[in-house]
Amino acid sequence: MEQIKVTNDVLFILLGAIMVLAMHAGFAFLEVGTVRKKNQVNALVKILSDFAVSTIAYFFVGYTVAYGSGFMHGADELAASSGYELVKFFFLLTFAAAIPAIVSGGIAERARFVPQLLATFLIVGLVYPFFEGIVWNGNLGFQAWLEATFGVPFHDFAGSVVVHAVGGWIALPAVLLLGARRGRYQKDGGIAAHPPSSIPFLALGAWILTVGWFGFNVMSAQRMEAINGLVALNSLMAMVGGTLAALAAGRNDPGFVHNGPLAGLVAVCAGSDLMHPVGALAVGGIAGALFVHMFTLAQNRWKIDDVLGVWPLHGLCGAWGGIAAGIFGSRALGGIGGISLGAQVAGTVAGIAVALIGSAIVYGAIKAVVGLRLDAEQEFEGADLALHKISATAERETSW
Repeated sequence: MEQIKVTNDVLFILLGAIMVLAMHAGFAFLEVGTVRKKNQVNALVKILSDFAVSTIAYFFVGYTVAYGSGFMHGADELAASSGYELVKFFFLLTFAAAIPAIVSGGIAERARFVPQLLATFLIVGLVYPFFEGIVWNGNLGFQAWLEATFGVPFHDFAGSVVVHAVGGWIALPAVLLLGARRGRYQKDGGIAAHPPSSIPFLALGAWILTVGWFGFNVMSAQRMEAINGLVALNSLMAMVGGTLAALAAGRNDPGFVHNGPLAGLVAVCAGSDLMHPVGALAVGGIAGALFVHMFTLAQNRWKIDDVLGVWPLHGLCGAWGGIAAGIFGSRALGGIGGISLGAQVAGTVAGIAVALIGSAIVYGAIKAVVGLRLDAEQEFEGADLALHKISATAERETSW
C-alpha cells in the first residue's frame, strides 16, 4: 500500500509538471500575439531557449541553493522511492522557468539574445532559488522569525509572491535598464501606438496559461493526500473575477480582457487553499482592475515600456495576492484562518526586495560588461531577421 501511495504521488506531481510545462507555450503565444510581427519568431525562440537554460541552471545550481540537495548521485539512488524527488524537481523547475518567461514579455523587441540567456542562468540559478528556499524550505530562519513575531509564518501556497511577484519585480529593473523601444515615446510627449500583432495568438496564449494554471495551483499540494478541491474552485472564481473586472475597467479592450483572468490567477495563488470562493472572486476582481489601471498608468504617464505589462500583471498582482491571503484567508472573511496579515506583508516586501536587488545586480552587470540592447538598425529591422535570419511571415524572403 505504501508503494502504491508513493507511485500515485509521483503520477500526481508529474501531471502537474506537465501542465505547468504546457503553460510555457502560453507565455510564448501571449508574447507572439502582443509584439509586432517582426519580433514573433524571436518570442518563440526565447521562451524555449530560456526554458532549456533554466533547466541546466536549476538542476546544477538552483535546486541545491533552495533545498540543499542535488542529483549528482548514481541513477539507482536517484530512482529510489519511485523517483518522487525527481518529478518534484521537474515540477518546481517549471515554476523557476516561469521567471525568465515573465521577464521575456517585459523586455521584448529590443533585448539581445545571448545576454538574456546569461541573465536567465543567473536568475534561475541564484536569485529565484534564494527566495524560494527562504519561503518554501525555511532557509536563513526568516520564516521562523515571522512565526515568532506574528504567530504564523508567511503563507504562499502556489507562488503569488515566490514566483509571480518575484518575476514581475525582477522584470522592472531589466525594462528600465533597457529603456523604451525606439520611437515609442516622442520628444513632443506623443506616444507611438504599437498595437498587438495578433489578437488570436494573444488569446490562445492566455487560454493555454489559464488551463495550465489549474495544474500550477492544485498540484502545488505535491501529494495526493493533500489535494484540495477548494484550490480549484478558488482558482476558477479568481479567474472569473479578473476577467470581468478587466472587461469593465478596460472598456472591452481584448488585450485587457485576456490578461484579466491571468491577473486573477496570479493573485489567488498564495491563498487559494485558505479563502472562501467569494473572497477569491473579490481578490481576482481587484487584481483585474489593478492590472488595467497600472498598465495604463505605467505605459502612458510613467512611460515605462513594459511590452506585455509583466510588472503590473505579475509584480503588482502577485504582491496583492500575497497580502490578500492575509485578508481573505482570515476567519472574519470566511477563510480557514491560521494566517497573519503582518506576516503576509513582511513576506511580500521581502520578495520584492530580493527581486529588485538581484535583478539590478544581474542586469546592471550584464549591461556594463556586454550590453543588453540591440543596436538601432537591428531593432528597426526586427529581432526575427536580425537574430534568427527568418521572419514569421516569409513574404520578404520568398518574393521574387
